[in-house]
Amino acid sequence: MKLGNRLIKATMLSTISIASLGLGTIAHAQDTAPQAEEEASEDDVIIVTATKREQTLQDVPISVSVTSAETIERSQVRDLIDLQTLVPSLKVGQLQSSANTNFIIRGFGNGANNSGIEPSVGVFIDGVYRSRSAAQIGDLANIQRVEVLRGPQSTLFGKNASAGIISIVTKEPQFEFGGGVEVSYGNYDAMVVKANVTGPIADTLAVSLEGNYNKRDGYVDVVNLGTKSNDRDRWGVRGQILWEPSDLVKVRLIADYDKINEICCGVANVFNGPTGAAIAALGGNIDRNDPFSLETFQNFESVNNIKNYGFSGQVDWDLTDAISLTSISAYRAVRSFTNQDSDFTSADLIGNNQADTAINTYTQELRVASDFDGMFNFLLGGFYFKEDIDIASQLLFGRDFRNYANLLSGGAYIANEPLLRLLNGIPATVAPFGSQGLGRFENFAYKNTAWSIFGQVDLELTDGLTLTGGFNYTKDRKAVASNNSTTDTFSTIDLVQTAANAGIPGTIPAGTFPGQTTALFPRTTPCTTGAPAGTCNPFLGFRPLQFLPAFLNFPNAVESGKTRDSDLSYTLRANYKFSDRISGYITYATGFKATSFNLSTDSRPFPTDFIPGSPAQVPAPAASPIRSAGLALNNLTTGTRFAGPEDAVVYELGLKGQFDGFGFNLALFKQVLKGFQSNVFSGTGFVLGNAEKQSTRGMEIDATISPTRDLNFTVSYTYLDPKFDKFTGGSAFNAGNNIVPTDLTGRTPTGISKHSVSVGGTYNIEVGGGNRLVLHSDYQLNSAYQIAQGLPFKAAIESLNASVSFAMENGFELSLWGRNLTEPKYNPVIFASVAQSGSLSGYPPPPRFYGASAKFKF
Repeated sequence: MKLGNRLIKATMLSTISIASLGLGTIAHAQDTAPQAEEEASEDDVIIVTATKREQTLQDVPISVSVTSAETIERSQVRDLIDLQTLVPSLKVGQLQSSANTNFIIRGFGNGANNSGIEPSVGVFIDGVYRSRSAAQIGDLANIQRVEVLRGPQSTLFGKNASAGIISIVTKEPQFEFGGGVEVSYGNYDAMVVKANVTGPIADTLAVSLEGNYNKRDGYVDVVNLGTKSNDRDRWGVRGQILWEPSDLVKVRLIADYDKINEICCGVANVFNGPTGAAIAALGGNIDRNDPFSLETFQNFESVNNIKNYGFSGQVDWDLTDAISLTSISAYRAVRSFTNQDSDFTSADLIGNNQADTAINTYTQELRVASDFDGMFNFLLGGFYFKEDIDIASQLLFGRDFRNYANLLSGGAYIANEPLLRLLNGIPATVAPFGSQGLGRFENFAYKNTAWSIFGQVDLELTDGLTLTGGFNYTKDRKAVASNNSTTDTFSTIDLVQTAANAGIPGTIPAGTFPGQTTALFPRTTPCTTGAPAGTCNPFLGFRPLQFLPAFLNFPNAVESGKTRDSDLSYTLRANYKFSDRISGYITYATGFKATSFNLSTDSRPFPTDFIPGSPAQVPAPAASPIRSAGLALNNLTTGTRFAGPEDAVVYELGLKGQFDGFGFNLALFKQVLKGFQSNVFSGTGFVLGNAEKQSTRGMEIDATISPTRDLNFTVSYTYLDPKFDKFTGGSAFNAGNNIVPTDLTGRTPTGISKHSVSVGGTYNIEVGGGNRLVLHSDYQLNSAYQIAQGLPFKAAIESLNASVSFAMENGFELSLWGRNLTEPKYNPVIFASVAQSGSLSGYPPPPRFYGASAKFKF
């Protein structure tokens, strides 16, 4: 369906649901100081802290969407995954576990799944950086507002803001007693409870305590187990202390703990390849070729246990009437354990695929800012970051894997095992090939230390013209060590050496056979039907079954496991107020993201360090540093250990207007990332690399119309035109549905909609006695985008949410609500099925959610 028709449908659906249009509060601003209050005057002038200083939205020359607490409540937004339905430039995807969430702004973003990859979109909660996705996805409790800053923000936010920022601001403790409680119940036996209380305990001391509980049955049926997947089971608590010993000093202390214990995530079979017959022969089941199926088959439940906790302290001190000091110190910890039946069949092929991850993060920010009456103002600060990550994971064969491999080989896997053992000297004490419990064991230790110095100067040359210059100098150091091993002896066999041991020659000179005009190299030539004995290698047919070869650990004599990055990012901006109602700006800014390591089984030596091959082949592999150092292992291949830094540039032109009952924000931009860190999920690992250049041209516009104080209409539209200007080291699916190296230069990056539209609204109706009936609806449409390179599958995403609330003057409120009411059918991600060459798996879309909630504020 064309976009125009979809928009007509969107308007009709929204009108039927609520009879109004609008998103809630959307504006252009930047907030980086969580303690700043969002205020509204009689003229609805919103005050936020822009460039880490307070300004009105109209005066802030930054492109960002601001979503208010009321809009979040009316839309029943539970976490950052739901937030994308309100912000057109933001795309959020949850992948193979509850711990993995990926954020994309303007088509740029990465960092989910692979703990070694730093995100391109930084997430801050009350000014504290959340470095990994598992630390970002808890329920949103007692929110004041959420701001999505679009484009590179490295000048003030440092090394991991090359695509943008998500800033979440929660409410401070209050010196007046108050609080609230909310209970919600919905389909799938969903129960959500939130409560908070705040008040003073002394003249200068206030506290607050918040708690949340979120539980829901899964919506994916695990048919053979009679259980459910994709459930919700999470809770959290958060406490704050606010101390104001004088008008000059404010101290805010925050401690929080949240826990997730869920069964996630169900996978649908998008395409059942040639291995499906072997799975069926084992008695295994797959819901074949049904990409949107909410029924799956597994031989055990996929477990996700996540703990996320930490504390922070922020001190604001007015040194003089015009100079202030801010310090933010924080410690964050994440502990996650996942175990997934990653073959997604009822056959026991992969019996265990678990990962135990521990992340500890320490941050310290210190900054000084001015508030002079004259033409000159400045901000100067420093930021320190230290993070340690430890990962222990394993992937083990299940009880059916040996017979599965034998079926795929036509019986040759087991029939030839005695010969393979004999030719390679494998003793009888070694377990049979493909036995249950054999597998891969991985251990990574990751250490990252970084610091930066940043600053910004504003020069108000005239009453309307302000010039801004900012910089950020960052130094980043990483050290990674691995201790990985495999017990799958079969995968470590050199099949070329096996042929040599069997007496197959390395070369057959030209003229040996009648009509033979060139030399033959039998050990590296697969056998085909009718090939003369001794002219080919019959053992090469086993290569596709060597899933878990030996891993070259690092650091070693060739690979240091260390990286050192430094960068100077900067911003140049001119902002001009044409009148009190209209302003415009032009910005040139750069951004930076440091090197990211591949902490997965696909972490392999660079081609510059190793040339694959067997010593028994003719001709022998060329010399390379790893081979010369005596580190070469059987079946070792090349890839990447890490992806180099990202360097971002944005050119942006903005125009903003605010009139009585009407406002708009327009941004035109071109954004370029050199060295974009591409991370492709391969089923059990990740293909990590740098795109030499990726760019996006686009436009963003937000418009708000308020005919009356009680009626608000808004429309937001984003247009993106992305492409890989150069990506010679990319990867894509081939005709056989397997990932292969591919030059992606000139192609459109996947997962990016060209058009994104959000419409919706809120209407307050007075019903007497100070009571109100509140009608709300929001609808988002993302035009069809390609899901994976090389595959024909596309996805168009739409989301309709609505609520009807009766709010009483005494603080009690009753609501009926629905999310994802149109139940669109799409696969956000498609990937190669694990141990099933030629098959494709994908994550199915969520169903419709609806329910009722009761809320009381006091």
